Amino acid sequence: MQEINSLISSFIKELDYEPILQMYERISTGKMLRSKLIMAIAGSSENAINLCAIVEMIHLASLLHDDVIDEADTRRGTPSINALYGTKDAVMLGDVLYSKAFSKLSGFAPEISNKISNAVAGLSVGELMDVRLGDGFSVDVEAYWRMIYLKTAILIEASAYSAAVLAGFDADKFGVYGKSLGLAFQIIDDVLDITQSSEVLGKPALNDFSEGKTTLPYIYLYERLGESDKERLKSLYKKSLSYDEVMWLKKVMRESGAINECVNRAKTLAAEALEAISEYKNEKLQSIIKNMIDREF
Repeated sequence: MQEINSLISSFIKELDYEPILQMYERISTGKMLRSKLIMAIAGSSENAINLCAIVEMIHLASLLHDDVIDEADTRRGTPSINALYGTKDAVMLGDVLYSKAFSKLSGFAPEISNKISNAVAGLSVGELMDVRLGDGFSVDVEAYWRMIYLKTAILIEASAYSAAVLAGFDADKFGVYGKSLGLAFQIIDDVLDITQSSEVLGKPALNDFSEGKTTLPYIYLYERLGESDKERLKSLYKKSLSYDEVMWLKKVMRESGAINECVNRAKTLAAEALEAISEYKNEKLQSIIKNMIDREF
């Protein structure tokens, strides 16, 4: 992971503008799931490491723009770039990372460069869908699935597919793994926003609901509530929640079974991911799934 971060820094240094590097070094890089996935499939060859750096730059760029759209002050428990430097710098840094990533991506075979490029276009559409769905409380589950596929899963899918191309494996099967992993990952993230404390999350608990995000637990919850509770749920949407309101939401989430249904849906997707690549018997990919699913919610 350190080698990947160093490579990204070297790419940015090629631009010969110190403020860009200074801002990049303030970004919290997170767990680098996509890089772990690429290396679990393709190893740590020079091409694989370069692909990791490209995908991480794309992912970081999307998060920078996401934080601007959400007016987020923190990212993974640390101040966001827009909070530190302002929205203009955050947007431009995202643009720099996107542009540099595409510059480096152009050196890869068309099968890989096209897959990653199309994923980035889809990612942007998913972000726009997320914003539009947040205009009002949405229970459109089909729109939710399409949105999280584009916003979250499509780049994970493209990463796994491209890594398989590098390794000479069946890329379509690894694409299925990546897509299913990405969908499950987003569902688990939706659940953790409700079940975990603010200290663990590095942001306020139930932040998704307060910010107007469309997430699966609330869709499932709405389907199970009586009419009066449905109205109460809608009235709390995009609102700064009081302690009593937070406790009510957590209570009805548990009692309704909405959380359990989300976790079970994620587990089904995880099983589909592993089935797609079962012939390869890749323990690292099995471990990625296991660490995501086998936990307390």
